[in-house]
Amino acid sequence: MRIFAHLIFGMRTKTLKKNKINVVTLGCSKNVYDSEVLMGQLKASGKDVVHEEEGNIVVINTCGFINNAKEESVNTILEYVQKKNDGDVDKVFVTGCLSERYKPDLIKEIPNVDEYFGTTELPGLLKALGADYRHELIGERLTTTPKNYAYLKIAEGCDRPCSFCAIPLMRGKHKSTPIEDLVTESEKLATKGVKELILIAQDLTYYGLDIYKKRNLAELLEALVKVEGIEWIRLHYAFPTGFPLDVLDVMKREPKVCNYLDIPLQHISDAVLKSMRRGTNKAKTTKLISQFREAVPEMTIRTTLIVGYPGETEENFQELKQWVSDMRFERLGCFTYSHEENTHAYTLEDDVPEEVKVDRANQIMEIQSQISWELNQHKIGETFKVVIDRKEGNYFVGRTEFDSPDVDNEVLIDASKCYLKTGEFATVKVTEAEDFDLYAEVVL
Repeated sequence: MRIFAHLIFGMRTKTLKKNKINVVTLGCSKNVYDSEVLMGQLKASGKDVVHEEEGNIVVINTCGFINNAKEESVNTILEYVQKKNDGDVDKVFVTGCLSERYKPDLIKEIPNVDEYFGTTELPGLLKALGADYRHELIGERLTTTPKNYAYLKIAEGCDRPCSFCAIPLMRGKHKSTPIEDLVTESEKLATKGVKELILIAQDLTYYGLDIYKKRNLAELLEALVKVEGIEWIRLHYAFPTGFPLDVLDVMKREPKVCNYLDIPLQHISDAVLKSMRRGTNKAKTTKLISQFREAVPEMTIRTTLIVGYPGETEENFQELKQWVSDMRFERLGCFTYSHEENTHAYTLEDDVPEEVKVDRANQIMEIQSQISWELNQHKIGETFKVVIDRKEGNYFVGRTEFDSPDVDNEVLIDASKCYLKTGEFATVKVTEAEDFDLYAEVVL
C-alpha cells in the first residue's frame, strides 16, 4: 500500500509541474503588439507568461519581411530547438509572419518544432498552450514596452499592390478595428500608466475605408484625444497615396496629437515608383510634403527609402540623392532592396549588385546625417517637453514629441545634476547637439 501511495505521490508531483511560457518577439512593432495580445490572453487563462525570459515552453513570434529578418527568425528557431534537444525547454511553438509565409518549408526543414501557426491562428495557438481564446478581452494586453508608451494597432493587413512587399501575403487584406474598440483599449492602457499611444498599421491612410466607407483616421484621432491620461498620440506608417488631409487639421488643433508623421516614400524617380506600383509620382509626392509643411510648419516628417530596386539606374539614384538633399527631412531611414519570393518585383531581375546597394544606402545616410546635424544645431538654446524613457549610464534618456522610440533622436540629461522619473515628462533646455542626439538640462 505504501509503495502504491508513493507512486501516486510521484505521479502527482510530475503533473503539478508549473509551466512557464516564454514569448520571444522578432520583427516590427506590429509583432510586439501581437505578442502582447497573446500574453494577455494567456494570463487571462491563468498561465504563467513572461517576455524574453526563462521558460520551459517557448513561443517565437517571427518576422518574414526581408532576408535579414527571415535569417534572424530561422536562427532563433534553431537556437530554441537545440535547447529543446538539450532538455533546457520542453516545447517550442512558432507563430508570426515567417510561419505564415513558409509553414510547409519550415515543417520539412525544422520538424522538431512542436507546432507552427500563422498570423491569423491565435485561437489555435492558445489551444495548443492549454488556453482559451476570449473574445471579450478587448485591450487586455501585457505590454512589453516601457510603461509610458504603447503601440496601438488600428488595422491589420494591407490592400496596396506594392511590387516589393510581401506583407499582404503574410497579413492578408486590410481590416480596420472599430473606433469604439480602440478607445476602450486606449482607456485600459491609460489606467496602467501609458501616456503615449503610437498608432501603427500596415497603412494608416486606409483606416476606415472598409468599415466606414471613408478614410476615417481624423475621426479616430478626435476620439482618442478624449482619453484621460493620454498625453501624446503619434502616427506611424501612413501611405502617401490618398492621405486624408483632414488629419493635418486635427494635428494642428489638438495638442495631444504629436507634430510627427511617419510616411514611407520608398523612392522619388518616376520610373522606379511606377515599377514599385506606388500609385504616385515625384510631382505628387513633392506637393504632398509641401502641403504637410504648410498646414503644420512644426511637423517632423519621418520617411524611409529603398535603394537598389531592380532596374534602379545611377541616374535614378542621383535623382533620389538630390531630392533627399532638397527636401531636408527631419528623420530618414534607408534600406537596401530585398528580392522576395511571390512578390511582383520577384519577376524582375535583381540586377543591382549587393555592394552597390550598400554603397547607395550609405550615401543617402551620409546626406541625412549632415541634414540632421544642421537641424539639431538650431535647437541649441531651445526648450522642449520630453518624456523620460530610461536611465542609461550617467544619463536620463528622453524624447521630444518629434521623436519615436528606437528609431529617432534622443535627449540625454546628466543624471548627476538632477533626478528624473522614468515615464514622466520634464521641460529641458538643449545645451549641445550632435547629428542624432541632443544634450539638455532640466529647466526648473
